[in-house]
Amino acid sequence: MTPLVQAEQAVLGSVFLDPGQLDHLSPWLRPDHFSRPAHAALYASMLKLRADGHPATTGKSGDPIPLAWVTDTVQEASTRTRGLTASYAHSLISACPHPTHAPVYGRMVLEGAIHRSVTQHAIRLHQAARADAVRGGVEETVHQAQILSDLLAELAHQWGTEPRPIPPPAPNTSPAQQPQPVDEQVLADEEFLLGCISARPEQLLDVVGWLHPGDFADTGHQQIYRALGALHHRGEPIDQLTVLWETQRRGALSDGTLDAERVLQICDPLSLSSVAEHFGEQIVQASLVRTAAASARQVRALADDKSLAPGRLIGYALHTLGPLDEVRRRLRIASGTEPAPLRTDILSAAAPPKARTEAARSRSRAHTTAASAPVTAAAPHFHSPDRPTRRSPS
Repeated sequence: MTPLVQAEQAVLGSVFLDPGQLDHLSPWLRPDHFSRPAHAALYASMLKLRADGHPATTGKSGDPIPLAWVTDTVQEASTRTRGLTASYAHSLISACPHPTHAPVYGRMVLEGAIHRSVTQHAIRLHQAARADAVRGGVEETVHQAQILSDLLAELAHQWGTEPRPIPPPAPNTSPAQQPQPVDEQVLADEEFLLGCISARPEQLLDVVGWLHPGDFADTGHQQIYRALGALHHRGEPIDQLTVLWETQRRGALSDGTLDAERVLQICDPLSLSSVAEHFGEQIVQASLVRTAAASARQVRALADDKSLAPGRLIGYALHTLGPLDEVRRRLRIASGTEPAPLRTDILSAAAPPKARTEAARSRSRAHTTAASAPVTAAAPHFHSPDRPTRRSPS
């Protein structure tokens, strides 16, 4: 028997022994907080009998408890679930260490309910993300993500804390998950987008405000997108060779992330009339689904850690959902449902300052050496006053 089950039994036993404890429990402890259906049915029956004015709940403190309190509670609970007997109710009474400790036992039940609820909704978010990855949508993922965020805020209110994201003190040490397979269509969309931007670099301004390198599923595509952005930011020309050189400068060729043939193939100039924004939005959608699946696994691992107090669990879970919320915001910007924030760095990228452009181009020019420099005039010769000069013999 787990400590949680023992806590549920202690709560019910304390109320059987002292119905007045419902005054301390009813404002915040609900039947659905109990993990076992029989316990939930008994607690719901106690609340109903109290609302109906049962004599056991209207007496003064210290008055003897009517025998009918136990039998009436079991009878009412039997209408909600099966298998309840009066003997089980008496076993709950014997399982209660002390009736006046009911609020503490109730807090244990609530703590278990918080862990259980976060686990259930994290599983639903992960299932929704996997389903959307197959059918190519994001609606159910977004819906379940919002439900989980709202749930965490509600649980924080129930526990008496603020729903504030708290970074965990150490990285999550849950067992390593197998890398999720990426749909070939997603990779094709990424390559197509990079090809569109390579052929028409001005389209980078249409997506750079909401499409980030981390949205690409393929690490090689991330590096190419970074290279395109760096070239455009410096005002340098964009073509197959300049992108290849920039990826080499960033170490993507030496570490094996990319090879020259692949970069040249992706950046091959194509006579395309497609709009980069369309493929960019598809990439962000796929990124949202992947981020949701990863966040759901991390939140579930946190909820499975019974050593975490509810306040910390809620704070850590909200922090874990932060990247997902950020991708959701950028998807709203991409779809036009939310205005994009004004960013001066993006605006300046449309027309790089002349000084920055010249500095970038100067790094690409061949510098003239003294040996190859043409002599246009005799260089003046200055004598140092500290050193004697040599005169030719007359």
